[in-house]
Amino acid sequence: MPAKTEKANPAPLGLVGFGLTTVLLSMINAHWIGAEGVVVPLAIAYGGTIQLFAGILEYGNGNTFGVTAFTSYGAFWWWWALLHIFSATGWISLDGAAHTIGWALILWGIFTTYMWIGTFALNRALWWVFLTLAVTFYLLGFGELLGAPALGTLGGWLGIITGLLAMYTSFGEVVNWSFDGNVIPLGGRPAGPSRGAGPGA
Repeated sequence: MPAKTEKANPAPLGLVGFGLTTVLLSMINAHWIGAEGVVVPLAIAYGGTIQLFAGILEYGNGNTFGVTAFTSYGAFWWWWALLHIFSATGWISLDGAAHTIGWALILWGIFTTYMWIGTFALNRALWWVFLTLAVTFYLLGFGELLGAPALGTLGGWLGIITGLLAMYTSFGEVVNWSFDGNVIPLGGRPAGPSRGAGPGA
């Protein structure tokens, strides 16, 4: 782990913002709980805004992976929240939109897949976060596209795992920084050369 410096690592903040929001929505997708509207303000405040903030800070660190990941998934949560707000207020209609939403989620899966390739040079904890997230998007997307609720439910279960993995990675990075050592294992890089500047590096 790098020595402590004056510049903080924003990755743990972005990861927990993503992870906590993902777990809550995924619990709804898995039919553990209801009241999806409760997630909307959380998606704006924590899943969306906090990740955008982390992405901006990663720009200052020269971290291309962190900028791309956190700003993109922050924008995803804003998109998700605005979709619900605009629909509820009558600004847009989602009648017959299942196929389009399905394709949108599949496109997010494709984006996540190529981000997953980047994690091969980071650490194994992030590798698992992005792998499970990609599969979650595909399950949710094809569930909408094919009209197969079981796939959406499965995506909810996997989304819970994804969010918990992100929270674990955040936890590990905070604790390892606090104790200035590898207290919480995050795993070495799966393959390839390391840039040494990614989240968890």
